[in-house]
Amino acid sequence: MAGNGLPSLGRVKLTDLVPSEGLPSDSYKLSVSTLTQSLAQYSAAIIQFPMSDGALLRAALDSARLYFHQKPSYPSADMIRTNDPREWCKTSGYYADPQLWQETYDYRPGVTPSESSNGMEFPPAGLPDIFALLGKVARDILDAISFYLNLRSSPFSEILDNVPLRTGEISSSVLSVCCHARSSFQGAQHHNFATQEDGQLVMFSDHEHQVDKSLISLVKSDKAGLHIKDFQGRWVLVDGDLGPQEAIVYPGLALYQATAGYVNPALHRTEISNLQSNLFGRCSLSFKLMPKSMSSLNCSEMRAAGHGVEAQFQLPVPVDDFMQRAHPTDQLFNRHNVQNFNFNATQDGSMKPLVRRRKNDSRSKPLPPSKRLRLEAQRVLKERVQDIADKKGIKLRFCNLKECENHIHTLDSPCASMRMEIGWPPGVPFVHPHDLPNKAKIGFLEAYEPGWSATHDMELSLTEPGQASQHSANCNFHSTF
Repeated sequence: MAGNGLPSLGRVKLTDLVPSEGLPSDSYKLSVSTLTQSLAQYSAAIIQFPMSDGALLRAALDSARLYFHQKPSYPSADMIRTNDPREWCKTSGYYADPQLWQETYDYRPGVTPSESSNGMEFPPAGLPDIFALLGKVARDILDAISFYLNLRSSPFSEILDNVPLRTGEISSSVLSVCCHARSSFQGAQHHNFATQEDGQLVMFSDHEHQVDKSLISLVKSDKAGLHIKDFQGRWVLVDGDLGPQEAIVYPGLALYQATAGYVNPALHRTEISNLQSNLFGRCSLSFKLMPKSMSSLNCSEMRAAGHGVEAQFQLPVPVDDFMQRAHPTDQLFNRHNVQNFNFNATQDGSMKPLVRRRKNDSRSKPLPPSKRLRLEAQRVLKERVQDIADKKGIKLRFCNLKECENHIHTLDSPCASMRMEIGWPPGVPFVHPHDLPNKAKIGFLEAYEPGWSATHDMELSLTEPGQASQHSANCNFHSTF
């Protein structure tokens, strides 16, 4: 990868990264390649916004500087963040962490922050517009990574918030307006200095190794200082030469879990040593695209795309448990024998992405039977069900899995006549085989190809998704991060 690697962080235009109907354009493929290669090498990339969006980001940063500048020199006791993991999806309003010399205002749609004890307080301006902008960008980036991994379109939609939010819903994603080391904030007595790094004195927070538990994080700051560890273990200043319309994007732990470790999360830290004489400190906008608390992280989409899934990613993990659990980073960034991405250079010099399949890795276990069942079910659908539908002039329209569990027990359901005409297996929901539980897939295959299970290796036990979820809830699932 070193021979074909990027000399610095990849820069991608947001306009080239927005997906569209039909075949992907050359600019989209090149942008996806640059993005994923930069994430593989540096765990980060640079996103270039259109001019109008850049003006909105700059205005928000100006508003942030004024907001924090008028705050008291030291926060009251109720404004000091406790870092309680149970509050991961509930934070809102102003918080401060004197140990990190950092102040934060969290904007989370659906939550009304409590008023300050000193009376009415006005938040930084433009937060709803910034939240909507960065939320859309984060989803586009997530779709680009999915495209590279050969996943279906919007494969993570089931674990993301609704767009827009329904009445009464609270956003899991959050926009944080941050300020590091403003001169009037008296929380500096807890900071510490590193010795020497690259010939310069560097000061970092006490918690030197930070990893976001997000799917995707976007950061726009008014001053350089964000360092991220690259795949060789070196700390790289990633926002040193950002333009006024550019921001940093990096993946988090939730994406690492959902992609079975194919996309490594970014290990980052913030330098604040050069801000002591600065009046406003370092202000930044940080958007974290988070999974919904009432959902589970699983690697079903990775299996469906043919990727090998290691044992530690086999069971689904409830999001709320995942967010509250500690994730040691030692093993996470020392897996040099597994390269998540690889790239080949074509004759015209462009980068052609190539996913290295983990199923050939000696550390990976053989693919579970559900993988073979899914492929066989899709083959049967194409060769049997579609032929029947075409001959009878039936246009297949599959149901939603949960809804159709009730349909199969009623005679006047929307899919009753279609199931009868096409000879759909009794008791099996009328949904695409890709979405069927494993045991239902067996019934589906036996109906159209009798004796199939007897001719295939079924030594490994098949577990219903509901049973797997129940099992993960009843035992302590420890990841080998």
